[in-house]
Amino acid sequence: MTATTASTTPSTAVPPPSRKLTTHSAATTTADALTIPRTPVAPFRTSGRIHRTYTYPTHIVTCTTDSRGAPRPMPDNGGHGRRHPPPLRRRRAAPAAARAQEAQDADRDRTATYRLIAEQGYEATTVEQIAEAAEVSPSTVFRYFPAKEDIVITDEYDPLMEAALRARPPGEPLVESLRTVVTQALRHSLDHEPEEMLLRTKLLTEVPAVRARMMHSMSATGRMLCAVVAERTGRRADELEVRVFSMGFVAALMETTVYWAEHGRQDDLAGLVDRTLDTLGNGFRL
Repeated sequence: MTATTASTTPSTAVPPPSRKLTTHSAATTTADALTIPRTPVAPFRTSGRIHRTYTYPTHIVTCTTDSRGAPRPMPDNGGHGRRHPPPLRRRRAAPAAARAQEAQDADRDRTATYRLIAEQGYEATTVEQIAEAAEVSPSTVFRYFPAKEDIVITDEYDPLMEAALRARPPGEPLVESLRTVVTQALRHSLDHEPEEMLLRTKLLTEVPAVRARMMHSMSATGRMLCAVVAERTGRRADELEVRVFSMGFVAALMETTVYWAEHGRQDDLAGLVDRTLDTLGNGFRL
């Protein structure tokens, strides 16, 4: 509902007291400013313009005065003289920028952790040392990683894997989609992060706490996979068969990585994953 534009007398321009109206039109703003009794609120300044809010008997108007003194209408700000919120596109950009900063901070913590562990061993490395090496406080490290083990095993590949699986052709067999996506991810890690990959698998076999935490982390990967499998098959993500397939694949992938590490990382890891998926694709027949 919009307010009635004021005429030459206040009595004809003011609606009944029971009707609380807020005006946004330039015509009403200018006319009311000249004819209706008003209560000014403290002005505020943005970008060289002075913004003034007036409280009328029936509504609130905010207007701005430009450099020539001409009034310019502005949206209602609630009568509190506060700066208006930024545009929607700027408000939406803030979380994305925050996520990017968080990813950068987490990557910095991981880099410091891998370097310290390579120099002095896992047990001798403390969160305080990691924080010092990353030039942050220990509380900042714990903000991203609840435990030291999480720094070692946490990566950014789950969202990438999910997006890659969703991008595969709909008619492609699910096992083949997994084969393509996982082998590509493994080859990327071995080509671009070989030392981190080797250190992670070494800790996976030598440190029980890291292995236990990895199993917990892989359960989250399995739940993500359940959602993708359900979409591809037209079934529910909580169905037993979907959960068995998804969690079975995740467990098999972890065991393949352990096998590779226990055998001195001499085999081609992507080739071992191919053998693993062949076993799954054949219905677990040996």
